[in-house]
Amino acid sequence: MSESRWLHLCWTRREPARAHRQVHHGAPQQRHSLSAAGGENLSHPSDDRTTELRELFFETSQELLQALNEEAMKLEKKPGDSELVRSIRRTVHTLKGDSAACGFRELSELAHDLEDVLALEIGAGAHPEVAEVALAAADLFSAMLAAYRKGKKVPSSEALRTRIHKLAEQPVKKKGRKKGDTSTSLHFAWTEYEQLAIRTALLQGRTVYQVSVQIDPQCAMPVAARQLVHNALKSLGEVLAIRPEPGAATDSSKMVEAALVSQQTAQQIQTKCHIPSIVGKVSVDPVKAPRGTKKAKATLTEAVADAAQNSVTQGEAINATPEAQPAPIEEQGTAPVSAVSSLENILRVDAERIDTVLNLVGELIIGKSMLHQTLNEFSRRYPKDALRNKFSDAMTFQARVLNDLQRAVMKIRMVPVEQLFRRFPRVVRDVARQCGKNVELVLSGQDTDLDKSILDAIAEPLTHMVRNAVSHGIESAEERQRAGKPAKGTVKLDAYHQGNQVIVEVSDDGRGIDVTKVRAKALETGLVNADEAARLSENEWLDFIFRPGFSTAEEVTEISGRGVGMDVVQSVLQRMKGSVSVETHVGEGTIFRLKLPLTLAIIKALMFIVEQRLYAIPLNAVAEIARATEGQVHQVDNHEVLQLRNQMLPLVRLGGLPPSGPDNQSRKFFLLVIHVGERKFGLIVDGLVGEEELVIKALDDQVVATDLVSGASILGDGRVVLILNLAAIIERVSRMRPEQAGTVLSGLLLSQGALPKPRDPQTSTEVQA
Repeated sequence: MSESRWLHLCWTRREPARAHRQVHHGAPQQRHSLSAAGGENLSHPSDDRTTELRELFFETSQELLQALNEEAMKLEKKPGDSELVRSIRRTVHTLKGDSAACGFRELSELAHDLEDVLALEIGAGAHPEVAEVALAAADLFSAMLAAYRKGKKVPSSEALRTRIHKLAEQPVKKKGRKKGDTSTSLHFAWTEYEQLAIRTALLQGRTVYQVSVQIDPQCAMPVAARQLVHNALKSLGEVLAIRPEPGAATDSSKMVEAALVSQQTAQQIQTKCHIPSIVGKVSVDPVKAPRGTKKAKATLTEAVADAAQNSVTQGEAINATPEAQPAPIEEQGTAPVSAVSSLENILRVDAERIDTVLNLVGELIIGKSMLHQTLNEFSRRYPKDALRNKFSDAMTFQARVLNDLQRAVMKIRMVPVEQLFRRFPRVVRDVARQCGKNVELVLSGQDTDLDKSILDAIAEPLTHMVRNAVSHGIESAEERQRAGKPAKGTVKLDAYHQGNQVIVEVSDDGRGIDVTKVRAKALETGLVNADEAARLSENEWLDFIFRPGFSTAEEVTEISGRGVGMDVVQSVLQRMKGSVSVETHVGEGTIFRLKLPLTLAIIKALMFIVEQRLYAIPLNAVAEIARATEGQVHQVDNHEVLQLRNQMLPLVRLGGLPPSGPDNQSRKFFLLVIHVGERKFGLIVDGLVGEEELVIKALDDQVVATDLVSGASILGDGRVVLILNLAAIIERVSRMRPEQAGTVLSGLLLSQGALPKPRDPQTSTEVQA
C-alpha cells in the first residue's frame, strides 16, 4: 500500500472539521483527544479499512523504531545535541499519532509521555538518562507492536512511564534561543506540524507571538495555575501550539509556552496573562516571518485535504504539490519540514505481487526454451527454408527483451543490505554493555543489493554471529591491553558482490579460534575418532563449530557458550543455497564469510545425468569439467580420490559404485570440479546435458526426503530437472562411512506425482509426470 493510501485511511476516519482543526493548529491536546475518542472504536477492527490501516502501521512502524534506535544512540554519544532531541521527538510524535489512529491506546499513551519529557529543556540533552529512556521505550514499543500484531496481551508500560515521570520532575536548566527562531521556545520544542502552522500563519500576514509564562514558584497548585493561563491565552486569539498540554505528565512544570495568533498588542497579551499571585513573569515576543518567502498555498491542511480528495477520485495517486514552496526552514534554525508531495515518488507494493510477476517471467523463460526447441526441430527438418532465419531473428529479439524484463523484475526484489545492517549498532551496544566490554562496530558495503527474501532469512543468523563476535570473540579490555591491543575491540560487517554471489563478512579483531581446542573438544565428545582426526585439515576442524551443541567456551553465559546457534546459521545458509566459511588466526581475530546467491528465483545451471535421472547445479559452483577413467580413482583411508594436476581431489559419487573387475578400469565418466565455501571436490556424473537458465520451483516435504534438493524446474521439452543443494550434499558425504559411498541420492524422492508437472512442448499444457 502507498503512503497516500495511509493518508486517505487516516483522513476518512476523522470528521472533516475536527481533522481540519487538528492539522491546522497542530495543538497536541486536540490530537490527543482525537486519539482517545477513536481508540475505543478501533480497538477491535470491525471493517476492512481499519484492518488495512493497522497492517500498514505495522509495516511503517518498523522504520520509525529503527530511526528511534539510531537517533537515541547518537544522542547517547552527543548528549547536548538539541537537533537530535527534536528528531527523536518527531519520531515519537508520529508513533503516537499513528498508534492512536489504529486504536492502540497503551502504545499511544507511552509515546505521549515520552514526547512530553522530550519537550522539556531536559530533553535537549541536559540529562544523560534521556537517551537511555528513549532506547528502553524503543524496546517496549517493539514488544507492544508484536503483541498487537499477534493479538496477545500487551506488556505493561507502567515501570517505564514511572521512570519517564521521574525524569520529567528533574530540575531543568533554562536555555536561551537564537534570534528569529520560530520553532524552539525557551523550554519546549514544537513539532514539525506546529512549525508549519506557525510559518503558514506568518505567510498569510497574521501576527504570531511566542508567549512564555512563568508560574509563581510559591504557587501550591501548578496544574490549576497552568489551566488558568491556558484559558487566558485562548481568550486572546488562536493558539497554534502550547506546552505543556492540559493533563500532561509534567505536573511540576512552572512554565507555560505558546505560539499565539492574536490581534492584540504584546502589552495587552502580557497584561491579560499576568494573573496576580499565580504568574510571576510573562514574556511576549512577536515571531518574524522568514526572509525571502512569498504567500503560498502551503498549509498542511490544504495539502492533506488535496491528498485525501485525490486518493478518493484517483485511487492510489496523489498530487498535492504546493503551488509555491516557502523558504527552507533551516533559515530559522530548525529541521526541514517535508510536504505531502514527497509521497508521490514512493510506491509500496506487496511482495506477493512482485512474486506473481516473477513467476510469470519464469513461465516466459520456459516458453522461450520451448520455442528454442521448436526452432531447432524446424531447422533440422527445413535447413534451407527462408523462414528459419526470420524465426531465429525473432527468437533473438524476444530473448533480449525477456532478459531485460527479468533483470528489471529482479531489481525490484533487490534491497540494500543497509536495511539489515542498521539494526546491528544497537545489538553491539547492548551486548557489549552486558559483557562489560568496549566494542566499536564498523559497517561497509551497505549499498550492496540482495534479494529481499534472502535478506530476511539471514537476519537472525547474522544477528547471532554479531552477538557471538562481541561476547565470545572480543577479549576484555585488560586481556587486550596485556596482548598489546587497544582496549576497544572492533567488529566489522561488510558486504560486496563476487560474480553472481553476495559475500557478507562478520569479522573481529579478538582472540581468534584455537583449532587445538576445537580438536580436543571434538575428540572428547566422540564426534571424531583418532584415525579420522589424523587426516583432517584445519578448515575441516573449524567446520565442527557448526555442529549442534558444539562449543569451546569455558564459561556459559546468557549470551553465548551453549553451542546453540552456529548450526542454525549453517542450516539457514544451506536452505538459501549458500555457504559459510571461517578464517581465523589465534590472537588476531576471526572472519566468518557468508556466500549467498543474488536471488533464489532464477539461476544459471549446469545440467547432467546420473543413473538416467536429470539433475542440475548452480553454474557458478563449477570450477571446471574434466574426463577421467575408473583406473585413475584411488583409495586413501577408504575414501575415493583422484589426482588432478598434482592435487588430490576428494570424489563424490551421486550414483552407485561401478562393478568391480579389470574391464571396468577403462570406464570413462565426467568429473565436475566443485567449489563449496572453502571446500573443493569432484562430482562424478554419467553425462552432461548443458547449461540452462532455470526457474526454481519449490518442493515441499511430501516430495523430497532430505534437504539435498533445493528445488525443481521444467525444461522447454517438458522434462523435470531436480536442482541439487551442493552444501547439503558435501555435509552428508562428510558424515558417511566408506561403505555408504554411492548412496548419496538414494531414497531422494518420496512422491514422483508431487513433482512439478512437465509440459507438452507442442501444446504447452501440463501432462502427468
